Amino acid sequence: MPLIFHRYLRPVGELGLWKIQEDEQFFNDKLELTPREEILLKSIKGHRKLEWLASRWLLHLMSGREMRGACLKDEYGKPYLENSFYEISISHSRELVTVMAAPQPVGIDIQKLVAKIDSIKHKFLRVEEQESLNEKDYLEHLHVYWGAKEALYKAYGRRQLDFKKHIFIEPFVFNLRQGRCRGKVIKEDFEAEFSLRYEQIGEYILVYAIQEVEDDRIA
Repeated sequence: MPLIFHRYLRPVGELGLWKIQEDEQFFNDKLELTPREEILLKSIKGHRKLEWLASRWLLHLMSGREMRGACLKDEYGKPYLENSFYEISISHSRELVTVMAAPQPVGIDIQKLVAKIDSIKHKFLRVEEQESLNEKDYLEHLHVYWGAKEALYKAYGRRQLDFKKHIFIEPFVFNLRQGRCRGKVIKEDFEAEFSLRYEQIGEYILVYAIQEVEDDRIA
C-alpha cells in the first residue's frame, strides 16, 4: 500500500501522504462516490482526476470511519468533509497527494522542485522575504516560501488574497532539521496567525500550516 505516512500532530490534527501507484478504477471501486462528488469529478480532466480520487481515498483512510463521508466544496471552493467538525486541506503534485485535518483552519501544499519558480518570485515574495533567501539552499528555501503562502491561502479559504499584500511569512533561516516558520494573513478586518512546518521529501517540498489558537503551536 503506497501510504507513505499518517501522522498525528499536536495539539490536535492529522497529516497524510500518499504515492499514487494505482489507476482510476482502483479508487472508483473503493470510494463509492456520492452523486454530488460524481458531478465534481466529471468536471476534472487528465491526471488531475487520478489525483482527486487518490486524495479522497487518503482522506477516508485518515478519518478512521467505517462509512465514508463525502468530500464536498463550500461556496468558495474550499473542500470540507461532510458531517465532520474538522477542517481539511488537500494538495497534490504529480505522483504525491497529501491531506491535512484539524479542528481549526489548516492549509497544506506539496510541490515538486522546479527551477522556473525563480522567474516568478517577484510576484509572491515581499522584499524582506526575498532578502532572507539562503544562497546554499536557494531553490528549496524559495519553494518553502511559495508553499507557505499557498498553505495560508488555502487556510483562509475565501479566495481573493494577494500573496504579497495579504500573506506575510516571517523571514526565516532555511533548516530542514527544524523545518519551522510562522506567517499571518491580514486583509481588511481579518487577521490570523499560523504556525508552519516544512520538510523535503525526495524532489518535493511539503509545507503545512495550522492557525494559532491561544498560543497553540504545531509540535
